[in-house]
Amino acid sequence: MSADLSKLEQHLATRSYIEGYTPSQADVHVFKAISSEPSASSNPAVARWYTHIKSYAAEHQSLPGSSTAGEAFIGGATAAPAEAEGDDEVDLFGSDDEEEDAEAERVKAERVAAYNAKKANKPKTVAKSIVTMDVKPWDDETDMEALKRPSGPLKRMKLQITIVVEDEKVSTDELQEQIAEFDDYVQSTDIAAMQTVYRTLE
Repeated sequence: MSADLSKLEQHLATRSYIEGYTPSQADVHVFKAISSEPSASSNPAVARWYTHIKSYAAEHQSLPGSSTAGEAFIGGATAAPAEAEGDDEVDLFGSDDEEEDAEAERVKAERVAAYNAKKANKPKTVAKSIVTMDVKPWDDETDMEALKRPSGPLKRMKLQITIVVEDEKVSTDELQEQIAEFDDYVQSTDIAAMQTVYRTLE
């Protein structure tokens, strides 16, 4: 008995194996029914599958599953008379394809759901920066006590502030712009030092 390459080509155009998602005895059964390596130009999907299953030659006997599903692709030489008798057989194969497609969609949906659940439970890493900022007054007559905010040492006519910011929520540019709004007191601001640390939130 030989394999029906036309039917096999149509089947493998959207699948990697005869059935399921790993090599099985169904693949081995059909593989052995093909007498010579298929042409990649006339049956590209079959040729690809044939080369892949051939690489498992040493494991053919130990592959799982049953050869039953492979029977649907055996008997290409007598396929024409059988098709002339009616459409029942074709409908049967079509039904199998629909069941396999439904199963593939179900497996895909399960994998997507599992991935999304894993991603949602993954700890989030938050970047924070320790910023030291120099705030320079206009001159030596500026009221430094008015300029000073909740904390920060006074050093040679400038206010030095050290703060911790969450990078995703606050930018140093925004901080400098907000401080510069106190234009009665502030001449300019400079970033004296900055260090970024990462913290994982459980």
